Amino acid sequence: MKPIGKVYVNGASRGNPGPAGIGIVISDSEGKVLREHYEFIGSHYTNNQAEYMALIKALDLCSSIFPKGILHVFSDSELLVKQLTRLYKVRSSNLKRLFREVKRKEKLFTKVHYHRIDRELNIKADRLANKAIDEVMRREGIT
Repeated sequence: MKPIGKVYVNGASRGNPGPAGIGIVISDSEGKVLREHYEFIGSHYTNNQAEYMALIKALDLCSSIFPKGILHVFSDSELLVKQLTRLYKVRSSNLKRLFREVKRKEKLFTKVHYHRIDRELNIKADRLANKAIDEVMRREGIT
């Protein structure tokens, strides 16, 4: 039987574009958290770019946890989910490159399902993304 995983992703940007971070929560099919990840990704990214970058990192992490498995991705980004399910076209040149990278990484899995969820259900990934930004801003003395 193929392993089934759940991953919650979030990207955050302050200033849009501005300092950006990603947050990821990976769990098994029963909801047991297997891994959390947060990372500062840079100073000049939009929210949408950060959302895509969170997903790309999540797919990388999940490829070793659920090799050739079935992955359910949960995001509060309507744009991300609707672009990846092809309900919206990807118009931004910045996002087209990231979209293509996601589609390449999807091949590491038997199937990737995308689910749009309310922000309140994605709070842990959101907190992690903001924690990444906060830590760098605090360290660099930026308020």
